[in-house]
Amino acid sequence: MKIKVSVGSKNPAKICGVKSAFSKFFDDVSVEGVDVNSGVSNQPFDNETIRGAINRAIKAYKSGNYDFGVGVEAGLFRCYFAYTGYIDIQVAAVYNGDRVCIGFGPGFEYPEKVLRAVLGGSEVGKVMEHFTGIKDLGKKQGAIGYLTKNKIDRAKLTEIAVTMALIPFLNYEFYFHE
Repeated sequence: MKIKVSVGSKNPAKICGVKSAFSKFFDDVSVEGVDVNSGVSNQPFDNETIRGAINRAIKAYKSGNYDFGVGVEAGLFRCYFAYTGYIDIQVAAVYNGDRVCIGFGPGFEYPEKVLRAVLGGSEVGKVMEHFTGIKDLGKKQGAIGYLTKNKIDRAKLTEIAVTMALIPFLNYEFYFHE
C-alpha cells in the first residue's frame, strides 16, 4: 500500500527527514512538500513551537489527498539548567485527519553570542548564516550540522522528531483503543 505524506514546508532538509522517518515503517512512501504558513512567529519559543508544528501538519494534510500531514518546527525552549537558558528543539507533528501526535528531536544549545542576537529580535537561521557565512544554512545541514561538524544534520534531527511523533500511529492498539 502506498502512503502519501504531505510536509508543511518546502525545506529540502525537512522533506528528506520526513521521508527517512516514514520509510523506516512503510514500504512505499511518497513525500511532497507544500508551502504553508505556520501561524506562529518566525522565531518561535516554547509552546509556540509546538503550535507551529501542529498548524503545519494540519494545513499540509488539508492541502490535498494525503494519508498524513507532517509539520516540523524548530524553536527555543526555556531551560534553566542550560548554560544559556535555552535549548533548541525540533518538534514534529503528524496528523492523519483524525489525530495529531507530536514528537521531539534532541535538544542543543547555541553559543551565547547567537542566543543574544536571537533574544534581541533576530531569527536563529539568519544569525547562524551571518556567523558561519553559509547561505541558506537551514535548508542544508542546518545549525546542528555546522555545530556538530556535520556528524548530525537537520535532516537527521527531523527524522528523529518525526519518528517520535509516529510512535502512537505505529502502536495504534496501545494508544487509541476505545
